[in-house]
Amino acid sequence: MESWSKDFSELLDVMADEVEQFFTDIAKDVGEMVESFFEASEEIAEQMQTVFAIEFEQRLGELIDPILEAYLGMELVVEETAHPMIHTVEPFLNDRPACVGCRHYHGQTYGGTMLVCGMHPYGWEGEKCPDWQSTWQE
Repeated sequence: MESWSKDFSELLDVMADEVEQFFTDIAKDVGEMVESFFEASEEIAEQMQTVFAIEFEQRLGELIDPILEAYLGMELVVEETAHPMIHTVEPFLNDRPACVGCRHYHGQTYGGTMLVCGMHPYGWEGEKCPDWQSTWQE
């Protein structure tokens, strides 16, 4: 009877060793799979991040470009709208009463010499310029 219990004990030891080896192999395989999964997921995450960054940049550009164009367009509209007022006021500052409100008035200085207008580069000396045309469009 002792041999039966001894055989049974040895069988249990062998079975325990085999089960332990089985679970060790499974743990090793699962560990390798998890490691492979993490490597693959890191690659996927990097690719997604790259694609997302490019896509985000494009979408952001699509949103911001019209806003910038509208802003720059508004700046031009304001400048065009204010143009008659600026040209109406500047001759006062430059002591050119005949040029007030004239569309030909330029009033810029080049090389130290002021170009008053295209018709009369040095300005009109009298009170009423014969070439005067209104800045305000009718």
